Amino acid sequence: MKRFLPHIVLTLFVAQLLLMVGSWLYSAAYPMSGVRSMLSGEGLRWFLGHFADMLATPQLVYILLLSMGYGTLRHSGIRSALSPLRGGVRRLLAYREQRALTITLLLLAVYVGVVLLLTAVPHALLLSATGRLWPSPFSASLVPLVAFGMVVAGVVYGVVAGRYVTLSDVCCALLKGLEAGTPWLLLYVLAAQLYESLLYVIA
Repeated sequence: MKRFLPHIVLTLFVAQLLLMVGSWLYSAAYPMSGVRSMLSGEGLRWFLGHFADMLATPQLVYILLLSMGYGTLRHSGIRSALSPLRGGVRRLLAYREQRALTITLLLLAVYVGVVLLLTAVPHALLLSATGRLWPSPFSASLVPLVAFGMVVAGVVYGVVAGRYVTLSDVCCALLKGLEAGTPWLLLYVLAAQLYESLLYVIA
């Protein structure tokens, strides 16, 4: 991802500039076309005044939550426990790793069971008013539920396996997850403003 990130960022940035200049030129050449210029007074007021609103979407929250979940899983060591093959040679798990993996899988099974009880039974709490699964409170909370499950699994495994000894270790794992998600945050900021700008121009 880091290898292609500068090229993607440059492409999105250039596309934003081209959209701004292009909308100005097109609206000047064809004033009755309905295309709005982003370099006009109205366009600049909209862009600067609604910049925070353009980024304040559920997708931004999803990236943050999944990044934290990824951080706890990655630094807990559960990945190596789930992939005991190293170079084609099976690695035997230590007793502490086996116990941590067993407890984590049992806890995840309970977590999935609770989610199913909240969605699969008639008149479940997370179903819509018409009893549908999509759209519903469950579909709106699906990504947060997955992220929370990732955090719980990573923290439980890390604590039992001895990777997370203090609360500071857990917080560091969450922060490292956010650090790993920063490329996606950068892409989101550029892509979101380009998308919203395009909607403004052609609306």
